[in-house]
Amino acid sequence: MAPRRGTDPGVGERIRARRLGRGWSVRFAASRAGVSHATWSRIERGLQGADNRFMLADIAGALECAPVDLVGVVVPASDRATAAARGGVLGLRRALIDIDLSEAPAGSAPPLAELKRTVALVEALHQACDYAGATQVLPGLLRDLHTETAGPDHVEALRLLCDAASNASSVLRSLGFPADAWLGAERCRDAAEASGDPVLRGHAAYILARASIACGSHQRGQTIAERAVNQLEQHRGRPGRPETLGSLHLVAALASRCRDRIDDSREWLTEAAVLARRTGETNTMGMFFGPTNVDIWRMSIEVDDGDPGLVVEIAQRTDAAKIPAGVRQVFYYADTARALARIGGRDREAIRYLLTAERIAPQHVRTAAELIEPIRVLLDRSRRQAGGSELRGLSERMQTS
Repeated sequence: MAPRRGTDPGVGERIRARRLGRGWSVRFAASRAGVSHATWSRIERGLQGADNRFMLADIAGALECAPVDLVGVVVPASDRATAAARGGVLGLRRALIDIDLSEAPAGSAPPLAELKRTVALVEALHQACDYAGATQVLPGLLRDLHTETAGPDHVEALRLLCDAASNASSVLRSLGFPADAWLGAERCRDAAEASGDPVLRGHAAYILARASIACGSHQRGQTIAERAVNQLEQHRGRPGRPETLGSLHLVAALASRCRDRIDDSREWLTEAAVLARRTGETNTMGMFFGPTNVDIWRMSIEVDDGDPGLVVEIAQRTDAAKIPAGVRQVFYYADTARALARIGGRDREAIRYLLTAERIAPQHVRTAAELIEPIRVLLDRSRRQAGGSELRGLSERMQTS
């Protein structure tokens, strides 16, 4: 059998090297990932691509590494912002370890009003996918908010700490550091629990479930989301409850899809859509819950082993600009590009969507493991056609070629 056109043999080689390094047989490793040993063997030999992000996540989880370790993404030295974002991870990790609420804080902090403005800045940086800026500001902010939790305005400080830790978790997850994202989500949960606010606890559960899924713990993510949905049912009428509940439905849909429960996933999405019609477009706690975001989530869930035609159909009726945040718009453009690449025959459109995604959120796109294989496939096809120069430029910026 000849290698599938566009498949990167390096991915299979890295998978094989990690498996052999642990002394595992193909059958044992495949059983850990929940895939057939024949599929695992074909991927190792470069006969089949691991271009499904769910399969790639399962294989990475089985090998106890991050997906980015398998696709071999290297931060281009010339891309200073992306390199700075990754370089800021260690400092952010240390800050998250330091802000244990069971430990008494030390020192002093700026006035709470100033910290509130800094939290708003971090939220804006995150929404713009400026991960370098966020990782620079977050460590000091987290420590200052931790200090303020021992002060007279401790309830407000806890709410702000929950927001900051939520953004830290999302940034770390986007940069390909799922275990650190889990730590950030735990700090978000701790602050929410200490605040006593059930809606804030629901939001923290949403962040925790997303981090769990990123780590490959799909059942755990499902359990967290479902438990939080049940708890929020007891607190009707609270501000922010419908948007938080809807967001939990979305993450439950993703967890179900990761567990190959496709029908369950679509049921969760349907329930989220019903809630979104009631809430309209919102930006509660930076979740952007509403009809547009439900459609973007549906696209992300369907693009892998789902229906790429449906993804394109949803894209055609969806106006991503209704969500004024690159952190959500980038998924609309990137997933549309992935769907078009799978359909074939519409490569120019796929390339245009990819370049738009990069323009909106360059730091996100250049570190997105799920885009590596589609770009390689498109690049291979474009070498036999005109108009591939822009795609080659993107490939070089991601160092995928």
